[in-house]
Amino acid sequence: MHLIVGLGNPGPDYSRTRHNVGFMAIDEIISTYGFSHFQVKKRPPGEFAKGQVDSSKLILLKPLSFMNECGRPVGEAMRYYGLDTRQIIVFHDEIDLVLGKVRVKSGGGHAGHNGIRDIEKHVGNGFFRVRLGVGRPDRKSSVSRHVLGNFSRSDRNIIEPMLKLVAEKIPLLLAQNTSDYMNEISKNMPSAEARDNS
Repeated sequence: MHLIVGLGNPGPDYSRTRHNVGFMAIDEIISTYGFSHFQVKKRPPGEFAKGQVDSSKLILLKPLSFMNECGRPVGEAMRYYGLDTRQIIVFHDEIDLVLGKVRVKSGGGHAGHNGIRDIEKHVGNGFFRVRLGVGRPDRKSSVSRHVLGNFSRSDRNIIEPMLKLVAEKIPLLLAQNTSDYMNEISKNMPSAEARDNS
């Protein structure tokens, strides 16, 4: 069993922002594999869906706390389902990757991401992080506005196919074939010319 967590902020005002690309990844997994609809739980607090990919049972979680406090629901879910940190996969936005790039790592630092920092505080740092590139603004002072801003139409032409591949190729990730997972996403992303013509 795996706990698949998407990071974001709850509420309609944030639903299409760059900071919520982790939520979008969860939605795409549900759509791709026909998982059950979300059920809201108070303990652990969050929106949950369940399903199976090949032989792997998955629990999908969108924490209902804001990004900076998402660690507690992730920790409670881990303990509720009797999992360890290696069974947790977290999808989150990454400003240090160009738009549409995907990188996976296990453990390591939080690189200033407040959601990852809070999860580490509650579960340790041995979980897998799927870093979804949303690009970095030109000025450091614009980072908050950037991540809390909506994707533009041209951005969506990159993000939407990336999210489809993130979901379609997840069996590789569940098998911990992280290099193959990243390579399959990268080589199947549409070219710039194809995106411009879509």
